[in-house]
Parts: sequence; C-alpha cells; structure tokens
Amino acid sequence: MQLKIMMPKKKHLSASRAPLILFLCQMISALEVPLDPKLLEDLVQPPTITQQSPKDYIIDPRENIVIQCEAKGKPPPSFSWTRNGTHFDIDKDPLVTMKSGSGTLTVNIMSEGKAETYEGVYQCTARNERGAAISNNIVIRPSRSPLWTKEKLERITLRNGQSLVLPCRPPVGLPPPIIFWMDNSFQRLPQSERVSQGLNGDLYFSNVLPEDTREDYICYARFNHTQTIQQKQPISVKVISVDELNDTIAANLSDTEFYGAKSHRERPPTFLTPEGNASRKEELRGNVLSLECIAEGLPTPIIYWIKEDGTLPINRTFYRNFKKTLQIVQVTEADSGNYQCIAKNALGAIHHVISVTVKAAPYWIIAPQNLVLSPGEDGTLICRANGNPKPRISWLLNGVPIEIAPDDPSRKIDGDTIIFSNVQERSSAVYQCNASNEYGYLLANAFVNVLAEPPRILTSADTLYQVIANRPALLDCAFFGSPLPTIEWFKGAKGSALREDIYVLHENGTLEIPVAQKDSTGTYTCVARNKLGMAKNDIHLEIKDPTRIIKQPEYAVVQRGSTVSFECIVKHDHTLIPTVMWLKDHRELPSDGRFTVDKDHLVVADVNDDDGGTYTCVANTTLDNVSASAVLRVVAPTPTPAPIYDVPNPPFDLELTDQLDRSVQLSWTPGDDNNSPISKFIIEYEDAMHEPGLWHHQTEVPGAQTTAQLKLSPYVNYSFRVMAVNSLGRSLPSEASEQYLTKAAEPDKNPTAVEGLGSEPDNLVITWKPLNGFESNGPGLQYKVSWRQKDGDDEWTSMVVADVSKYIVSGTPTFVPYLIKVQALNDAGFAPEPAVVLGHSGEDLPMVAPGNVHVNVVNSTLAEVHWDPVPLKSIRGHLQGYRIYYWKAQSLSTRNRRHIEKKILTFQGSKTHGMLPGLEPFSHYTLNVRVVNGKGEGPASPDRVFNTPEGVPSAPSSLKIVNPTLDSLTLEWEPPSHPNGVLTEYTLKYQPINSTHELGPLVDLKIPANKTRWTLKNLNFSTRYKFYFYAQTAAGSGNQITEEAITTVDEGKMAGILPPDVGAGKAMASRQVDIATQGWFIGLMCAVALLILILLIVCFIRRNKGGKYPVKEKEDAHADPEIQPMKEDDGTFGEYSDAEDHKPLKKGSRTPSDRTVKKEDSDDSLVDYGEGVNGQFNEDGSFIGQYSGKKEKEPAEGNESSEAPSPVNAMNSFV
Repeated sequence: MQLKIMMPKKKHLSASRAPLILFLCQMISALEVPLDPKLLEDLVQPPTITQQSPKDYIIDPRENIVIQCEAKGKPPPSFSWTRNGTHFDIDKDPLVTMKSGSGTLTVNIMSEGKAETYEGVYQCTARNERGAAISNNIVIRPSRSPLWTKEKLERITLRNGQSLVLPCRPPVGLPPPIIFWMDNSFQRLPQSERVSQGLNGDLYFSNVLPEDTREDYICYARFNHTQTIQQKQPISVKVISVDELNDTIAANLSDTEFYGAKSHRERPPTFLTPEGNASRKEELRGNVLSLECIAEGLPTPIIYWIKEDGTLPINRTFYRNFKKTLQIVQVTEADSGNYQCIAKNALGAIHHVISVTVKAAPYWIIAPQNLVLSPGEDGTLICRANGNPKPRISWLLNGVPIEIAPDDPSRKIDGDTIIFSNVQERSSAVYQCNASNEYGYLLANAFVNVLAEPPRILTSADTLYQVIANRPALLDCAFFGSPLPTIEWFKGAKGSALREDIYVLHENGTLEIPVAQKDSTGTYTCVARNKLGMAKNDIHLEIKDPTRIIKQPEYAVVQRGSTVSFECIVKHDHTLIPTVMWLKDHRELPSDGRFTVDKDHLVVADVNDDDGGTYTCVANTTLDNVSASAVLRVVAPTPTPAPIYDVPNPPFDLELTDQLDRSVQLSWTPGDDNNSPISKFIIEYEDAMHEPGLWHHQTEVPGAQTTAQLKLSPYVNYSFRVMAVNSLGRSLPSEASEQYLTKAAEPDKNPTAVEGLGSEPDNLVITWKPLNGFESNGPGLQYKVSWRQKDGDDEWTSMVVADVSKYIVSGTPTFVPYLIKVQALNDAGFAPEPAVVLGHSGEDLPMVAPGNVHVNVVNSTLAEVHWDPVPLKSIRGHLQGYRIYYWKAQSLSTRNRRHIEKKILTFQGSKTHGMLPGLEPFSHYTLNVRVVNGKGEGPASPDRVFNTPEGVPSAPSSLKIVNPTLDSLTLEWEPPSHPNGVLTEYTLKYQPINSTHELGPLVDLKIPANKTRWTLKNLNFSTRYKFYFYAQTAAGSGNQITEEAITTVDEGKMAGILPPDVGAGKAMASRQVDIATQGWFIGLMCAVALLILILLIVCFIRRNKGGKYPVKEKEDAHADPEIQPMKEDDGTFGEYSDAEDHKPLKKGSRTPSDRTVKKEDSDDSLVDYGEGVNGQFNEDGSFIGQYSGKKEKEPAEGNESSEAPSPVNAMNSFV
C-alpha cells in the first residue's frame, strides 16, 4: 500500500440528483500517451523529436561543433543526417561522432580541421517501425570577428557650433558586433541630446563645443560570440573659435577663405540621418521596430515622434537615445503606417516621414497535434499558420513529400487538414507540416498512432490517502487505453455505485470529495472500460481530526533577569504524531542554555533585553500544521516609579439593569484615573437599527457616580459606551454594552415645517420635514395628510402616505386659503393631534392692471407716479408689489429717435405711488404700471406719456484757439453733447494775464447760439489771455470750459496755446513755433539766465536782512481792484494764480466774498510761488503750486492746471 496526497486542478461537472454511476467520456481524437515508464516499456509509439539545435546555429570556431538531435519512440528510433540536401555519411569522417542512443553529432575540430569545412545545412531524421520524424534545417555557420582595415585618420578641425559625424564603419562580423565609443582610458564617452550614437554606430554631433576637442574618439566593436573586442584607430577632433580658425586659414589658404566674426551661427534643424523628407522601413512581426532620426542645428534640436494615422501603442513604445530612436517591441501588422519624426529648435522645425511595413514569417494558428486512434476510428490533423505574405502549407509523410508517399485509403488531404477515416494499424506514421514564405518557415511533426490497447490503471494499487476533516479529498485514477476508456467509481466492499451529488470527477479520472467528513473514510474502486477490456484499482481514504492549539502562549511583560514561561497545549488526531517547535521572530531559538523546551512549555531564564520579541509555537503533523504567537516585552527592574499623569483608562464591565420600555439603568467600573481624579463620565449611545456605527451624546454624570438612569425612546436598538474625563482630557471609549431593543410605541411628535403652497394654479403642494428613524418610535412610519378650504364648510379630506415629505392635492381653485395638518403614525398608533397650518393653493397671473395712472413731473430729472391699487381678488396670489416700466421715446431738442431702452422700477407691497429718478431733461417719456404676484406680472396699464422740462446744458464739447495774430485770436467750438433744452446763447468771458501772473479786467461777450466760431480783435500783442466759455438755455447757464492762448510777437513766428484746465473739458494741443534753434534766441536765453541768477542773489541777501525782494514789490504794485473773484452762482470768476510754469486755473475756484485781493495780507514766502507746503500734485504726478493773496479768515485757493515749462513761457515772463 502506498500513502499519497495529490492536489490536481479541478473541473466541476454537473451531477444529477438521481442515482447514477459517475463516468468519464473524453474525445478520442486527441488522446495523449502518458509518459509513464511502465506503459512506455511495451507501448508502440512513433518517434518524436524532443530536442534539436536552432535553425540558425552560429558556432565558435575555437570549440568542437555539437549539433543536437534527440528523439523518443517505441521501439527506440535510429538516427540519420543529411548535409546540404544529401546523405551525410558520418562513418567516413573520422572527426564526426554520433552520441549513443541519440542523434546528436560532435565534430572534433579542436584537434584538427577547420570550422569552415563544416558549414552547411543539416537535417536529422529519427525513424522506427511506426514512422520517421525530421528536425528543422539547421544552418551551421562559424562566427567571425574580423579586424578593422588599416586607415590613416587625419585630425578633424571645425568651427564652434558646426555639426559633425564621426564614422565607425565596423567590419562585417557574424553575428553583427555591438558598437560603443570610448576613450583611451576605456571610459565611455558621455552622450546627450547634442551628442549621440546612431543605430549604424556612427557618433553624431548636432553642434560642437570647445569641450568636444580631444585626441581619442575610439569606436569599439564587441563580438559577443567569440568574446572579442576590436578597436578602430583613434579620431582626433579640434574645435576652434573664429579667431583661431582665421589664424589657421591665414597660414595655409588665401585671404578669401576667412570666416566671419560670428562663431556661433544659429540655424534651424536639418537631418543628419535619415536623408530626405521620407524613407521606408520594413520589419518582421514579433521583432523590435527601431526608427531613428538625428538632426543637427543650433540650438540643439529636440526630437518628437507621432504616428500619422493612429496613436503609438502605450505599453510597447519606448524612446531611446534621448528620443532620437523610437522602438516598438513585439511589433504586429497593426503597427504598419507612416511615422513622423519632428526636429525642432527656436529657429524652426523639420520633419521626416518613415513609411513602415510589417511583414511576418509564418506563425502558428493551430499546430498539428499527435493523434492516437484505435482501429476503425476517425480523426483529423490540422496545420494552420498565418504570415505576411500568407504562407504555403505542404505536407510530408515520414520526411517524404506526401505527393510521392504511398497511398493510404484512410487518408484524405484538404489543404491544411488531413482527414482520417476507418484507420488501421498500417495507417500509423509521422506527418510533417511545413508552412513557409519568403521570410521563413515552420516545421512540425505530428504522428498518427493506431493502437488497440485494453484499459490500464496507471495509479499504484491500494494507494492510501489521508486527509484532514473538512478539507477536499482527491483520489487519483490515472488511466490509458485505446479506444479511450470510460471511468466509473464505486465505494465499499459490496461494490455499491456512487450515487450522491457531492462528488466531482476530473478529466484525468481523479475523484474529488470537496468537503471530506468522517463518514467519507473507506475503500473506493476506480473501474476503466473500453471495448477491449476492463481494469480496476482500489483506493483507500482515511479522514483525520485537525490539529489544534487549545492553550496558546500569552503576551508577557517581565523584568530583566527574571524567568518567563510560555504555554502551548496541542490537541491532535490520535493516529498522528505531532512535532512541536518554538521560533523566535520566525527563526530558530538561540542555542542558549537559558531556553528550555518541554512537552507543553517554553521557559526562558535570566531574561535580557535581546530576549524580547515574538515567540511562536508551531505544531506539525504529516497532514497539517498550526501555530500561535505571543510577544515578550523586557523591561528594566526599577524602584517604585514616579506617578504618571495621563487621561483615565476606559471604564469597563458595562451592565444594563432595570430594563423598562422608556428607561434603563447603566452601571460600570471606572478605569485607572492615572493620578488625576475623574471629574465626570460621558455616556453615548448607538442606534444599531437606524444609524449603525454612529454614536450620539446621551448624558453626563459626576465622576463619583458609576450608575446612571437613562431615558430611552421606543423602537431603538441601544448600545451604550462610557468615557471618563479628568483634568488631562477624555479617556478612550469603553467597550460597548450589550444591545437593548426597546418596544415600539406610537410617535411622540408630528413632522415639522409643514407648508402648503401651490406649484400650479390648480394644485396645493403640502410639504413637511419627516421624522427620522429615531423619532419614528416603531415600524411602518406613515403620515396622515389632511386639508380643507379655510372659508368653506367642507369636511377634512385625509390621505395616508408612506414615509415621504410631500403630497400634491390636484383640482383646487386658484389661490384659495387652505387649512392643513400632517399627523405621524406607525404600526403602534397615531401621534398627538397636529397643529393646523394655513396654506394657499397655486397662484395665477393677475387679471387686472392698475388704474388711474398719472404722472407729476417734479423737475427735469425726477417724476412722481400715482396709481390706484388693484382689487385683491383679481391679484390671484400673494401681492409682491407694483412694477413701473418707463422709457424715453425721444429728446425734444434733437427730435432724433433712437433705440428704446426700457427701464423697470419695482415698488414692494401695496404702495400706490413711486418716484422715477435719473430722467433726462427736455425729453418725451412713456410708462405703464403692472401688479406683481408670486406667479408673475399682470397686464400693463394704458401707457402714460410725460415730458421733462429744460435743464442747464453740459459744457461745450470742445474749445480751441486757431489763427493767432498780433492783435486777434479766433475761437472754434462744438456745441454741448447734452443741450438739455434749446440753446439760447453762448457766453464768452476772457481776461489778460500779465507777466507777473496777475489777472486783468474781465470782458463778457454774448454769442448767438447758432455760432461755432468767433474772432476777437483789437487784442494786445504777445499777451496771454484766459477764456471762460459756456452755453445757456432757458433754465440757466451750463458748465464752462476754459482755455488759454497768446497773441504773437511777430505774426507767423511766435504763438502758443496752453493746454486746457484739467477739469474743464477736453485738452487741446498747444500750437508753438520751435525757436529753440535760433541764434538770437540762444543769446537771449543766456542773458535771461544771467539776470535770474542776479535776482536770486539779491533776493537771498535782502531776505537775510529782513527786507522785501523784488517779487514782493511787484505784488504790492499790482494790487488792482479789477482783478475780481467770481462766484459760481453769478458766472464771475475767482482770482487767477499761477506758478512759474504758467499753470491755468481750475474750474470753480473759490475767492473771498468781498471780491478783492488784499495786498496787505501778502507775504514774502516762497510758498506763494508754488514751492512751499501748500504745493499739490496733479493726477498725472505734476506739481501744482499756489500763488495768491490771503484773507484774514478764509484763504482763497487757486486751482490750476499744469503745463510743461518751455522757452517761450520763460521769455514771456519778461515781456
């Protein structure tokens, strides 16, 4: 009897519940002969090639040639060889021997002979009485590693930034060598995006740098087959600057060949390889497709790759050589197409298209399989291959083309399939299928073996299987026969057939019991039958109890130097003998006398720090094993430790008592307070029915209390936990208490937030906030929704709905008040009577427009609108307010119609009047009024029209002074952009400004409204004038615009216009004559500069003496009563003040109320010249000074604009 446990992969078969005999039925056309030694001893089998040399066999010429050919068969096959298509007689060649019992050849070329003599194509044939199998054509070639041809390499000299290609051109070897570049020190040359090695072995420089200069660029070729390395002559490269290059050329060439001064000439990319705009590439299926693009340029180009008609395969695409090489592994026909490489730098881009075609050597779709048949049976051999181009299929019989082989009536050839029918023993043979195209071939041997064999059981008789209970049991019954036998299993000495559906029968005859029990013990019989006979075998099964550790080692904390003991008690099947071993940290115990192991214990004496770790007890039997672990923690022996202050330990031993419907008593034992007294306990609960995993706060009790009476809600599955709190914080939660499910009861409350609003004119939508699961108090939560009209005599209408939050009542009248109530109920009953809520059915648009709409115009920009309210019944909804639509139809001044832009004002609530602000003067307006409810707007009231009165105009759009002469200035202007009425006239005021910046008498002119040009005559020559200009309507004067200009000294030679006031309107460009280059002017300026310097010196001296300087005297001398301020309300102007750069006044400046400037109040401070603390800065950052008289109580502030200083202005100050 043999003890055996096997674990084959299982395949479940459906089993009938009716009693049946389990059997196996397998297709005969693919029977494989088992490699059982006893079976093979007397079973006839055609030869099969089991090992052979590769098709392309490159040999080392320094070693003996070994050509392998191994085969199996019964009887053992004999071997023969062909060489180059003819019989190879090995007996005639003393250097060739064949291995005994094998077809492997050995050619002894180490003693004598040359490898080249045995180059050729070899094929092995293995033959016995059942047929002949042949090997592939094995091409024998010796490897070659030739030397580089001698060549004289001259130094390469080139300019910084040029491109360079260093050729390698290694000798042709077999197989091709591996190329790499190194220096004399055998250090690999660094490569980058700028410098890299191509697939052909050449070294490419996109541009060279001075550091590329070296004497030892060496290309190496490594021939792996012969383990040799060949070296090319070193290449010397010199990179020089432009100056060095020109020196070299000067010494050797003519002057015409000098280089320019720019050494780094930037240029767009061009390709070094491949050449042209397009190229082609062909690769075989399954190989690695390598595409390469290397470009030169300055700056160094970057390479990008795309596939024009698709995307690159994600998992098979790799970039090499700094993205200059694109590789696709395991290339397929789908990878054919156009690939584009793009070289790009800052100066441009260039692309090259590589058209890739993927061809394919033949590859198997279905390779022919050995066929074992019994006499009279049918079968097929299929040989199906693919490739590009599609391969041609040819058949051979025992190594001979089937066309010239002996006929067999049982055989029919149909392309890639051979069909056998009613075979006999003479039909046994070895068939070869050859699939070939121009890129290669496939050759497969498949035999047809016609056998008549009775069943055989290959599993040893009376094998004993031992299995642990509750695990699968697998009983083997390996078999063979021809025809293929069927398998039946029986259990017991009486031969009762297996009739249960708890068994699984595998294709190889194995019987599986998925869950073996004690009653599965017994003897099982496997029976194999075919038409030639029957065989059977008995299998014995024993079911054993599992091994268990009933007492496991426990976690231990011991002090250093003490003894610790771990216990491990094992229970096992009495027929099995366990072995118990201990591990420390998953390794064997230290070989130390301190460790003692007896039957159930591990004892460690004199414990030290290294003994800490995980100790594992492992119990093994022949059928199973179990383990258990414990941790040993070693601590130092210490005196009584100092108190440790920490949060409390969690409470424990939670217990529920006095369990009532609405209350329960919870008690617990406090954990260690860790030297800080417990101040309180926090109790939380979990509702495992409605919100599992979510803990809620229940209550808090003082720290001295260890029980709590808890109020409960119905129909809640409670669990409680307790946390202790001290001054350092809160403990971890305790373990949860046992669960307590309270009884169901009717709801205690009704839903909240009850509302009734209509979504349509004919419905009422009743909504509420539903109760949560905790508030439901029982199963079957529902809601009773009730409603009736508030003002009617109808009874309540009710509807019970599921646990939802909305109910829609249809068919209601529009906007009618309803009384609503929502009551909760469950399977236990109703909640208390709910409160009644007032709601309304849906709103509809108002039916009536407001009446008696009339408008009161308050002023030119404001109007008041009045209307009568709309009756409440016609509003048909909640009154939101009234909405006024108004728009300007046209302007009464221009009569030009423009795009009508309606404006809207909404007045909330029940207001019956409203103001319309922001109207435009002298305009025609239209308006209507609508009532608004929650649904929208009602109809519009009839349109009402009204006109706004005239207003003051805006400032003229522009003012400019043209054609200045000795005594005249011409003013041109554009009318106001907003006249706001009918213009009646223009007012022009102007006054001269003398050289001390004082204002002269003010002249007032009235100009007709239809004028846009006016000439002032009889003016003083070379005098600056300030102009104030504004328009008037019947409503009054508008805003003014100011300007300044100067009459000329000599007509056509000198005239200037100062820029307008910053705040007065558009600035007009100054008109000046450029005299800065005139000789007389330069001399005059020098004299002026000298005079200014003298004046400054005198002023400085007089100031130090307390006297007055000349400017003060001028101020006193020009206290002219004609220089009057102007108020904004009467159209007069304030005083004029300016700094030394002639800044104009700002609009609307204020002056003293008595319209005079008191010269007594003037002082000598430089502040009056715009250089003191009163200085200001314009919005553009230019300085604004201040020069003005001062009154005793309220100083007048002049507002000026700024002007850039000019030679003309400087000269005018002295005129």
